[in-house]
Amino acid sequence: MAAIDDVIQYVEENRAKFEDELFELLRFPSISSDPESSDEMSRCADWVKLNFEQIGLKAEILPTKGWPVVVAETEREEGRPTVLVYGHYDVQPVDPVDLWDSPPFEPRRANGNVYARGATDDKGQAFTHVKAAEAWMKASGGPPVNLVFLIEGEEEIGSPNLEDFIQENRSRFEADAVLVSDTSQFGPGQPALCYALRGITYMEFVVTGAKEDLHSGMFGGIAPNPAHVVSRVLADMKDANGTIQIPGFYDGVKPPEDWELAEYEKLPWNYEELAKQLGIAKLSGEQEFPVPVRKWCRPTLDINGVYGGFAGKGAKTVIPSKAGAKVSMRLVPGQDAVRIAEIFETFVRERIPDDYQVEITNFQNSPATVIPIEDPAMQAGKEAFAKGYGKEPLLTREGASIPVVAFFVDEMKMPTVLLGFGLPDDNLHAPNEKFLLEDFHRGIKTSAHFLDAFARIKR
Repeated sequence: MAAIDDVIQYVEENRAKFEDELFELLRFPSISSDPESSDEMSRCADWVKLNFEQIGLKAEILPTKGWPVVVAETEREEGRPTVLVYGHYDVQPVDPVDLWDSPPFEPRRANGNVYARGATDDKGQAFTHVKAAEAWMKASGGPPVNLVFLIEGEEEIGSPNLEDFIQENRSRFEADAVLVSDTSQFGPGQPALCYALRGITYMEFVVTGAKEDLHSGMFGGIAPNPAHVVSRVLADMKDANGTIQIPGFYDGVKPPEDWELAEYEKLPWNYEELAKQLGIAKLSGEQEFPVPVRKWCRPTLDINGVYGGFAGKGAKTVIPSKAGAKVSMRLVPGQDAVRIAEIFETFVRERIPDDYQVEITNFQNSPATVIPIEDPAMQAGKEAFAKGYGKEPLLTREGASIPVVAFFVDEMKMPTVLLGFGLPDDNLHAPNEKFLLEDFHRGIKTSAHFLDAFARIKR
């Protein structure tokens, strides 16, 4: 029996064990954006380290300027390609908790899914690679590649310390390919090999009028109202078609190539069903572009939050002292994230009246990323999906951003394969996040097949 056959048999025989361990991992409320989560973040990192050690890998927890990183690896052998697996053990906040059907950190089985925060993003998906490594270790004495795991605790807050950490330990993380699972399939039973990610610029601006909130009856008509200013600035950012009105925003945007548009035509889109799934009448955006282009290949600007004044139940007649908004812009190849931040700031400042003050913060800049589909690592990804899922993957882009991928590709010069095992309706960052357990197991098999395929292709 070939080694890979033994590995897949081990995966099948340990389905229940793997699910039990996944549920253990999901019980940790490792919310990186919450300063009160220090103990839980540490406990989760300890658990991940111990799991690596139990399957036979050398593992350690290494500090950063923020939350720690878990690193695990096999013994290095000359002549073998090296694969770096990246994932994260931190998760998003769970608010609003009252919209969850069950406690977010008490994993619940229903409809073939596990429901919990982090189920898909990214504990469940990252754990598929850990269990694939276990299968290789236990069934075959080790994988056919040098394997390094880098599991961070700050992805959900933009990975502010990860690049410095990798640069300080660069030789340890240099690899022939990087494996990441933090994207989705195209649909149920429709695996997708993602070859491009949008970048992101994230901004916040806060407008101040009077030194404190004022009574709208006593001061209405003579006092400045920052909420009106914020509303006008936000309204100016897009026209009714969804086209962004910031001058120079679209400069340098590279349209998809002809082969990409041909691939998109093959995808089994059902736009009416997608709109129904989202609970909307129809899909919005720049109507002159096809839906896949709008979703993956066009830059966007979205208001993520608006605040100021009274927003509680009932009425309170108040003129807010401050009002603000958080805005994210997804970027595509040809756009410079830093420049986008600069022209956004100029656009806002030009629209603030003299009797107001404005403070602008740039939280995040990350470029878009494209991985050539002809790269050996991508070919290994196609083979792995074909064997793990029993069908060839579709070729897709992803509208979201994974900041570290751009760093791996552009700075480290390492091809990065995005194997997505989740589904588009898994409620990432929302209540009732889920992961189809059958895809969890198919993901483990796909990961195991990737290591086998990449070892053969690179040799």
